[in-house]
Amino acid sequence: MFKRILIANRGEIALRIIRACREMGVESVVVFSEADRGTAYLDQADRAICIGPAPATQSYLKIDRIISAAELGGVDAIHPGYGFLSENSHFAEICRACGYEFIGPTSEAMELLGDKNMARSIAKRVGVPTVPGSDGLIDSEGQALSIADKIGYPVLVKASAGGGGRGMRTAYNAEQLKSGLAQASQEAAAAFNNADVYLEKLIENPRHVEAQIMADRHGNVVHLWERDCSMQRRHQKLIEESPAPNLSDELRSQLCESAKKLVLESGYTTAGTVEFVVDQKGNYYFIEMNARIQVEHPVTELVTGIDLIKEQIRVASGEVLSYTQKQIKHSGCAIECRINAEDPANSFRPCPGTITRLIPPGGFGVRFDSHAYSGYTVSPHYDSMIGKLLVHQPTRGQAIETMLRALSELRVDGIKTSVPIQKRILTNPDFVAGKVDTGFIERILAE
Repeated sequence: MFKRILIANRGEIALRIIRACREMGVESVVVFSEADRGTAYLDQADRAICIGPAPATQSYLKIDRIISAAELGGVDAIHPGYGFLSENSHFAEICRACGYEFIGPTSEAMELLGDKNMARSIAKRVGVPTVPGSDGLIDSEGQALSIADKIGYPVLVKASAGGGGRGMRTAYNAEQLKSGLAQASQEAAAAFNNADVYLEKLIENPRHVEAQIMADRHGNVVHLWERDCSMQRRHQKLIEESPAPNLSDELRSQLCESAKKLVLESGYTTAGTVEFVVDQKGNYYFIEMNARIQVEHPVTELVTGIDLIKEQIRVASGEVLSYTQKQIKHSGCAIECRINAEDPANSFRPCPGTITRLIPPGGFGVRFDSHAYSGYTVSPHYDSMIGKLLVHQPTRGQAIETMLRALSELRVDGIKTSVPIQKRILTNPDFVAGKVDTGFIERILAE
């Protein structure tokens, strides 16, 4: 087991890892930028090291400064959390080349699965359903038009190295496809330094269901069931839950087993999430894999009772998984609301500023993961999420009731938050009935 871990991240996830380290008897060293200097969560680590100015490009994304902090802190391993450098294969390679274990997959597996086109190829090879589309990358406009005619419009142009909705365009006809190809390729080149794109049939109004997996270095792979992440706007998730509502046991089992197949074939290790879309007829299709811990990982922790961060650390240190597939049970229903500093009434405009008062909710079945507090200033330089509110109850109906109570109890004064739209979603009759899909939020906003 490691003696000391560097946390190459900030905010809520940094605090989450600090807490896991403390319970495991592992020392933690956390990096911070000038914008985060003096924030309370830094005091929970054994040591905090400044790595640069507020902009992420000059601090949290500066590999050389993070490696220098690791050397200064005398650590054994580096945990990247999520976002920033967590899926950067070059960073993982440098960490290991410098003698620090990267708490994540190998750089080779990260590159393999981080390329969506290659990941699709692996899925096809092991019989995991994929969305109809191009067999590989699109080489020309003519090729794209030919494939679109074959599979039928609408189609989706997707960046091979994309994520977060960037490098993605929808086309309902040939003219839109021509312009979408150029736009997606240009955006992908600017965002990911990779202009490669491929084509998929657009599954209209699908559900977004993902399977949590964990794999060790001894050939053991397990799934920890699924989460429904359909409540999203512009590919940004607002509410996640497990189990996915109105999903048959047969479909749930098939989807989760498909995730295991993909992971076994790719040689992937540590925590990861295999993402699928489920159409209105109950067919599921692999779309991509996230080679890191997810923001919504506590949803899985609540329904399985397994600490995923601790297991990540154990696996990275060379230990065998702590449990077998048969030992992983699913209990009750968990729901997570991402509490973001943004104004839903004003096109979700970010609302940085000082939180004058924060009163977290509590009570049976309530968990609030946050680094924020009264007097904390939300920086304009980073993601707007200030915390994650979770509930866990025996049934979905009870979980919804508890979440509504907790959202009403939560006080965040001084800034706007996403709470009003989340209350609106949770009281919507279709959501209560489990009739969810990725277009849900846009529809209720239009109303």
